[in-house]
Amino acid sequence: MSDILIVGGGIIGLLTARELALSGEKVTVVDKHGIGTESSWAGGGILSPLYPWRYADPVTSLASWGQRIYPELIEDLKIKTGLDPELEHSGLLIIEPSEFEPALAWAKKWQQKMEIIEASAIEEIEPALAKQESEKAIWLPEVKQVRNPRFVKSLRKYLELQGMKVKENVHVTDFIIKDNQVCGVKTPEGELLADKVVVAGGAWSADLLQKLNVVIKVEPVKGQMILFKTNPGSIKRIVLSQDRYVIPRRDGRVLVGSSLEYAGFDKSTSEQVREELCNEAIRIIPELEKANVEHHWAGLRPGSPDGIPYICEHPEFKGLYINSGHFRNGVVLGPASARLMADIVLQRETILNTDNYQCNR
Repeated sequence: MSDILIVGGGIIGLLTARELALSGEKVTVVDKHGIGTESSWAGGGILSPLYPWRYADPVTSLASWGQRIYPELIEDLKIKTGLDPELEHSGLLIIEPSEFEPALAWAKKWQQKMEIIEASAIEEIEPALAKQESEKAIWLPEVKQVRNPRFVKSLRKYLELQGMKVKENVHVTDFIIKDNQVCGVKTPEGELLADKVVVAGGAWSADLLQKLNVVIKVEPVKGQMILFKTNPGSIKRIVLSQDRYVIPRRDGRVLVGSSLEYAGFDKSTSEQVREELCNEAIRIIPELEKANVEHHWAGLRPGSPDGIPYICEHPEFKGLYINSGHFRNGVVLGPASARLMADIVLQRETILNTDNYQCNR
């Protein structure tokens, strides 16, 4: 029996397990699929919400907290596991002239480093960028990225080195309830008992909680992406233009994404979206026309109203906790969400006001 059972082995679940393990809790993580193979694996790993001024303050609060501690977190994982999640200080260049005014207001409010730069500076920051219709752009020099599949691997290894159990292909079919207290889950292989259960199942969280007639507004939102292979260093900056992003990795691979599709749990890819992403990639970075597309895939994000996640104990069922609904921002919101969840579970002072993250908000 574990002190705490976490249902969901993506970045949110793994980071939550790490926070609880740091406090000496005995934790088990289970996932119905492979660990970190859903939204956590499929995304881009940008440590900033796209167009961050478009989000509500509760999202920015989580993101800001996580951005501050990411370098320390990644360094600790590298030292403890020997695996490098490849934290890169790429900066974020946004070609979106209509957004200058709200961007400046947001940067002032949250004391974020941001500049509106001229054409000559744009070319200096990213020479590979296509000549833009706009003579100005938004530059966020402090934005970083991680290679999320490697991040997941390092988190898993960290937990296993700490003696935590991490189990794949465990399908939770129901909860075990005694006197309105959740004390474990049922699976086809038998019961898993725990003092407390945290649901961090991403896009699948709402379906699982429906077994208790618990309703949260989380739904799957498909995102398709493509991966190019280029020479290392040929593209240096993360570029965002017309809701499409280009992310250069350390080894020369370049991610381009992503679509927003409300298609239930369908994870299939389409040639139409592949062609659209290729065209957008070339529009932003013309030299990608000469590069090969190595991979095309889709993932399911846990969409939620305004992108604000649920991070709370359920008001009716004691011992049931929810950490889900991070939409497109699970990587950047993950550290703060995990810490806040651990604070709630362990009944200690919380890093942020919890009111905005309740399931009955």
